[in-house]
Amino acid sequence: MSSSTSSVNPLAGADPSSAEASRRRGRLKAFGIFLVCLAPFLAAWLTYYFWMPSGRMNYGDLLSPPQLLPAVLGTRDDGRPLTRGELRGKWAMVQVDGGDCRESCARKLYNMRQVRLAQGKNMDRIERVWLVADGAAVAAPDPELYAGMVIARARDASALGLPAEGAVRDHIYLVDPLGQVMLRFPRDADPSRMKKDIARLLRVSQIG
Repeated sequence: MSSSTSSVNPLAGADPSSAEASRRRGRLKAFGIFLVCLAPFLAAWLTYYFWMPSGRMNYGDLLSPPQLLPAVLGTRDDGRPLTRGELRGKWAMVQVDGGDCRESCARKLYNMRQVRLAQGKNMDRIERVWLVADGAAVAAPDPELYAGMVIARARDASALGLPAEGAVRDHIYLVDPLGQVMLRFPRDADPSRMKKDIARLLRVSQIG
């Protein structure tokens, strides 16, 4: 004598329109959470790109549109790649220069260190990156200038994905927490004015 077992589909008899409505609510909820997380950074971005009150000037030059960093920026001395993803979630000051770091290069290193220290309790939200754009050994007049920096050897001065390679070494660049190069500071920049630009961004953005 044989017996048969019938399986019961838990969704059998469910109202298709009700199930679809539930899925839509789930998607909307996930999208809402995403927007809440993104809102602080969008506020900072909009403040700098679209809301420019009279009498206020940014010291750094805004790059419009922002330039997304390449997926791989360079290679560390131990052979590990430095990727864009490793910088995600932090603001980063980046310089591209040769390993034999002379006067102008050392001045950029000094400015980056001082500007980061000047942010006080927010200093840990900022990363410093030196992309070495040649084969020279890393050296600077004072090793303390690059202590704690992220250092990687790049293929050349195009490591940031920006045009005009010849001018890239003259500047310090600011990268936002989404990995976009958004600001370029002038050659021989004034660190006190750099500090104000970065402090303003940190105030309006809780990302990074």
